[in-house]
Amino acid sequence: MKNKPDVQTTTTYLYSNRQLSRLIFPLVIEQLLIVLVGMADVLMVATLGEAAVSGVALVDALNNLILQVLFAMTAGGTVVCAQFIGARNYDKASRSGGQLFFITTVSTILISLLFILANRPILSLIFGKVETAVMDNAVIYMFLTALSFPFLAIYHSGAAVFRANGDTRISMLVSLLMNVINVAGNAFCIFILKMGVAGVGIPTLISRVIASLVIFSLLQKKENPLRIPSLSYFRPKFYLIRRILAIGVPNSVESGLFQFGKLMLQSLVATLGTASIAAYAVANNLVTYLYLPGNALGAALITIVGQCYGAGEHGQAKYYMRKLLAFNYAMLAVLSTALIVGRHFLVGLYNLSPAAAAPACALILGHSIAMLVWPLAFLYPYYFRAIGRAAFTMVVAIVTMWLFRVGLAYVFVVFFHKSVVWVWYAMFVDWIFRAIIYVTAFKRQPDTPAAALTADT
Repeated sequence: MKNKPDVQTTTTYLYSNRQLSRLIFPLVIEQLLIVLVGMADVLMVATLGEAAVSGVALVDALNNLILQVLFAMTAGGTVVCAQFIGARNYDKASRSGGQLFFITTVSTILISLLFILANRPILSLIFGKVETAVMDNAVIYMFLTALSFPFLAIYHSGAAVFRANGDTRISMLVSLLMNVINVAGNAFCIFILKMGVAGVGIPTLISRVIASLVIFSLLQKKENPLRIPSLSYFRPKFYLIRRILAIGVPNSVESGLFQFGKLMLQSLVATLGTASIAAYAVANNLVTYLYLPGNALGAALITIVGQCYGAGEHGQAKYYMRKLLAFNYAMLAVLSTALIVGRHFLVGLYNLSPAAAAPACALILGHSIAMLVWPLAFLYPYYFRAIGRAAFTMVVAIVTMWLFRVGLAYVFVVFFHKSVVWVWYAMFVDWIFRAIIYVTAFKRQPDTPAAALTADT
């Protein structure tokens, strides 16, 4: 049965419940794979001691800055491709995909060179003075992961093109391949070859190289409606680049500053000692499961809302936004409850000292309860980006991030000498203000149909 949109003038519906399931399910699986691999990495590194866990955590905090900027840029490409698909212009959609590859690959090559040549100074600048063992592990891990950035850019760009057409199964399968190689490689390098932290970095590099080659080759298949059949698709086309960057740049600035703010918080936590660093790292790793539904549904919204707007179906875009928001809450009810009940057992898997285990459990409990606000604060922005209002979400994120999440955290820790748990209390205040702004803006967004994109738009 087709979904019934909230606009009576609409008679042709873009997505049935079955189509939504086929779009969303692979995205959920892909997000789950990412989180499971992250957890497996931390668990295996934990066998090397808290210095290794802390070193990897510091670099991952920095790497996440790059990865989120990359993902934000590819989301801009997905929006542009999806809007052209909604307008039934597959040639422009394919050429937009080629421009996305060009932008992300060139950018990540430059970033990789910087991270490779100046890893220790960068780590010292951001995190200050940490224990020598922690820094040595961080330098090794940072060097190896920096080598993988261009290959990760190719993978994410390819996945973005497939998702724009509603084909999330391809990126899921390639992600499965990449993560199986990563986990198996980690186990072999750490437990058999005894390579230490390098045993986590090297498999990550190899898995991303293979994933990039596989997904790029799949884009060349003739039966694929979005193909990049020749090198001419990669030559700069500035009218398409501008269109991608109009969404990708605000999105990237938002994600970049967001992650930079998290880095500042990581640096703040580092001043509280190794036990707090380890507790914060483990809690971050475990609560990532709570983000799975939202991240998957957000990726789906980019495709759904982008195609709805390309076809001029604004009312349907709002209808699907509400539908996926309700689905997010249904999944969170299960996940948050499970994490609260099992938090002590799960933290115990990481072999933390009692001084680190106690705050880790407290962080998980508070975070799980606060997820009542998260979908309102972080799912709505995907809708606004997909309709071209990326600048709006950027401003909201910057203001709330620096005023509440970072500002309050420093007040709590530096001036009132509070524990690591208070860093997340400040984050929850940030979520509340974001939610208020986005819900208000969504209600004011018109749902009347607009003209579809023309072939030359």
